[in-house]
Amino acid sequence: MSDQPRIIRKKTGNFLEDFRPGQLFRHKGGKTITEGLFTTFTDFSMATNALCKNARYAREYGYAGLVCPPGLVMLVAFSQTVEDISENARANLEYIDMRFGAPVYVGDTLEVETKILGVRPSSSRPNLGIVHVQSTARKAVGSSDEAVVMTWQRKVQVYKDDESIQVEGFEVEPDVVECDLWLPAHRSDADYKGLAHLSSPDSYFEDLEPGTLIEHSRGRTVTDEHIALTGVLDNTSQVHCNRFMIGLNPERYVGGELIVFGGIPFVLCLGISGPDVADNALGDVRYTTGRHTAPLQAGDTVFAATEVLATRDYPGRPDLGEVDTRLLGHKFVAEEGAEHPDAPPGWKKVRIFELERTLAVKRRSHYA
Repeated sequence: MSDQPRIIRKKTGNFLEDFRPGQLFRHKGGKTITEGLFTTFTDFSMATNALCKNARYAREYGYAGLVCPPGLVMLVAFSQTVEDISENARANLEYIDMRFGAPVYVGDTLEVETKILGVRPSSSRPNLGIVHVQSTARKAVGSSDEAVVMTWQRKVQVYKDDESIQVEGFEVEPDVVECDLWLPAHRSDADYKGLAHLSSPDSYFEDLEPGTLIEHSRGRTVTDEHIALTGVLDNTSQVHCNRFMIGLNPERYVGGELIVFGGIPFVLCLGISGPDVADNALGDVRYTTGRHTAPLQAGDTVFAATEVLATRDYPGRPDLGEVDTRLLGHKFVAEEGAEHPDAPPGWKKVRIFELERTLAVKRRSHYA
């Protein structure tokens, strides 16, 4: 035995060459929704729907208590996948077919598993490739109350550990995952109209007209607080929290600085849009596709707008309608001497996020 201490230099997470067709990850840890977690992210994201703010309101509508907004469910579930899937990623590229199921309450524990659907090596950057996955989050796993709370696919750009390794691409079919939004029944004895003052008066189904672009009035500046928030979620990706690593090789990383975890602008855009679009929603049904189009970094301010694309009846629910929207996030970047019609002088508007979003929205005729 050597007199010198044994040194093990660990590498965490998987690299491009580690993924296999159909490989299934049952992610470590799981996470229980505590009151602190619920309050921190509901308030930080500027969520306004009374279902996540007012227990009396939520119970009158038929929920067991305050309802976790979809953005919080996404943050908790997504973060559980990071160590296995994207700890060694350069960027998250796309969200696909994100659907919501059972409601999530304080005290619920979420556990997530991920299936590897594909790998595609980059033809122009030999150290990178795209990994395509399908993830599903469940609550109350192993009990009679076990239920799917959300399922989604995503594509992420992942580094190789050894650039000399030849990686063969592959693609397999996703699993069929039943995940339909749970909605409480409309009750004739409920005092919905007596609660109508607790939500926005102009965001019912009847108010959301296709062809409308709603420019939301609020913004939210992101500071270095994003590092702590990302840690609270157990998101271990080093591009969000390890400034020393990025400083050693800034050209390797987007923007050469810490990148704010994409879930943060995601939920900020949802929250900023809330009063105008989602205050009278009983839930988000699905996000067909979404992507980050530019990085967000500390000091940037997030703004949002919503395009109303289409409306239709909600199947089997005359009290509700479905609304298809496109949620658009942006920031402003200083540009000396710039004159742009959509920005103040000296600034340029930069799109940071896009999300195709379908909501289940109450009809004024039945609730107000």
